[in-house]
Amino acid sequence: MRPTPTGRWHLDEVFVSIAGRQMYLWRAVDDEGEVLDVLVQARRDKDAALRLMRKLLKNQGLMPTSIVTDRYRAYDAAFRGLGLSGIHRRGKRLNNRAESSHVPIRRRDRKMQGFRSAGSAQHFLSSYSASYNNFNLCRHLTTASTHRILRSQAFAAWNTAVAASAGLLQLLQPLVPG
Repeated sequence: MRPTPTGRWHLDEVFVSIAGRQMYLWRAVDDEGEVLDVLVQARRDKDAALRLMRKLLKNQGLMPTSIVTDRYRAYDAAFRGLGLSGIHRRGKRLNNRAESSHVPIRRRDRKMQGFRSAGSAQHFLSSYSASYNNFNLCRHLTTASTHRILRSQAFAAWNTAVAASAGLLQLLQPLVPG
């Protein structure tokens, strides 16, 4: 079970190329680096920012104490529409947490040689973020022994998931015409 995210959320968008088209990956992370949500959109406008924020509020089930973004004006318009202007913070270098969270995705995107469709990108990035959160431990908040215990628990959970998927594949193998 994932821990409750902290109250300070960082939102950012980044350009990605999907099947040769320019798309935008909207991401939300809390101030400890936990990925809260990911959204792939064709546009970079108020409607996309609204969609991300509504999805976040619905999935997280709590109101943030502050929302940090870059200086992109679509966030202002979206937050005014939701009545969240009072908790919105923006400025230079305030959003480095979200900017830094793009690095693992960029690295993975290069290795995979891009995505072929927006749907497959959304599906992969959502599941990748969940597994990334499992292994991304806040090292500065734990002792070495606690870090080792948490890391071994994360690997045990990963091995269980891999074994379950392998077992499912073995069950489905006789059903696939060959």
